[in-house]
Amino acid sequence: MGVTDPAGPVMDRDEVDRALARLGQEHEAIETSLLALQDHAGRRLLEGAELTGVTRERWRAAEERITRLWTYFDAYTAALRDAREIRARRRWSSREDLAELTGLLRGACVTLPGGANGRLSETFSLSALVDRMNELYATSLDLVVAADAVWSALPARIDLLAAELQRTRGLAHSVGVRPGEHPAGDDLERITRTLTRLREDVVSDPLAFWVPAEGSSAPGGGRPDTTVYDREARALEDVRREIDAVLTVRQDAEARLIRLRDVLSRADRTLAEARTARGEVLAKIAATEVPVVSGPPTVLQEQLATAAEYRRQAQWHRLSPLLESLERKAEDELLRARESLSEVTAPLAVRAELRGRLDAYRAKVARHGLAEDPLLIERYDAARRMLWSAPCDLRVAEQAVLRYQRAAAELLGGGGAPQDHEGDR
Repeated sequence: MGVTDPAGPVMDRDEVDRALARLGQEHEAIETSLLALQDHAGRRLLEGAELTGVTRERWRAAEERITRLWTYFDAYTAALRDAREIRARRRWSSREDLAELTGLLRGACVTLPGGANGRLSETFSLSALVDRMNELYATSLDLVVAADAVWSALPARIDLLAAELQRTRGLAHSVGVRPGEHPAGDDLERITRTLTRLREDVVSDPLAFWVPAEGSSAPGGGRPDTTVYDREARALEDVRREIDAVLTVRQDAEARLIRLRDVLSRADRTLAEARTARGEVLAKIAATEVPVVSGPPTVLQEQLATAAEYRRQAQWHRLSPLLESLERKAEDELLRARESLSEVTAPLAVRAELRGRLDAYRAKVARHGLAEDPLLIERYDAARRMLWSAPCDLRVAEQAVLRYQRAAAELLGGGGAPQDHEGDR
């Protein structure tokens, strides 16, 4: 067992040479990393930017770490140089040289000013100093990479969105969508303010927009926080769709107004037909209630006139919602008119159905050679008089038709009144 010192057993020449080679490789790797950090675009931007918020606080701490990192590296370089000089004294190092080298290569031989831990000074072995430098480097690089990632991603995207915003604003103005006059105009102003403020915040405080990756220890593990950007992009897309809708209105407003006039005209004609039919029903059908037919709503015609005026004045942003509302109301009005006509003419439809049923059974009886039967002739004539006289009592007429059906069924061998007259036609 060799001579010992505080660093442990004295190293032999081969161990010294291997240790020097390893430390030399680590020195080269650390130097390369430090120079890369020094030249990193993110670090240069951080040095030149007017930082605010969390980025300013963290960058101040990072600058101190980077300064300390270079101090540690200089001390490491000096210690490694001293060890190399001692080894270079003789081809075959003496025991005293080996003991001194052991102390340099394995012992706590580097004393440096204290860091953030409050100590006045700290003493490291070269391997411990490498670990500390790696730690400081990784922390500093993580901050630099994160800031650079945010700066590389968000400002450019914000600028593209701002350009789209400017184009949308121009389209909005062309169709009269302006702040204070249309909600979409107010939205454009709000989006503009938000994007301007967002870009300023991203440039001055990029780390406020960084989301670290959970469980990742790699420098720069994470992603830019695009929550605000994404929200405003969606809001702008909503406004753009609304502006496109207004532009579409400008292109086909006349055709839509013509269709509206046609739908309302058809609704008016249907109501007029229902009113005429109601008079006919009251004259021809007895003992039945006929619903009253209301007149066309004047408010729709007034709104249609307003829409036409908006078109003449090129107030497309006002015309767009009015046309959409009018189109729904006009279709509803036409449906109401058709339902009113159906309700009013229902008694006439019932009479027509009874007439058809009566004639269908008469034709069936005739096919079987029973048309001259006195009972059938009597009941047919009675039912026909009721159905072709005015006013017609539908309840009495229906009973007369049923009596004729029963008589026909008995003669035809049916054994009773039919349950489903459709099947007997």
